[in-house]
Amino acid sequence: MFGDLMGMMGKLKETQKKVEETKKRMDTVLIDEKSSDGSVSVTITANREIKKIEISEELLSDKEQLEDFLILTLNKAIKRATSINETELASVAKEGMPNIPGMDSLLK
Repeated sequence: MFGDLMGMMGKLKETQKKVEETKKRMDTVLIDEKSSDGSVSVTITANREIKKIEISEELLSDKEQLEDFLILTLNKAIKRATSINETELASVAKEGMPNIPGMDSLLK
């Protein structure tokens, strides 16, 4: 029994290391999103860090529309980044979990 516990602890430490590596890798995964008319473009990482915002010249004269496009475009990018991030981290975590009865239902 004690050997099983040590084995599980080792597996959990290995999984924790893989999760940290995955988090670092998510800094290199870039998500590009554009507004419906293409006048606003944003690039963020899968860790939801904004890397670039591009705005067309025409939009600079309409503050309200610019704000609306920025909010919509950033929210779409953040939603995609969050989905990618959660999927990747869940995959690594599930892969490294010890086989404990009933844990599958908690991870879904």
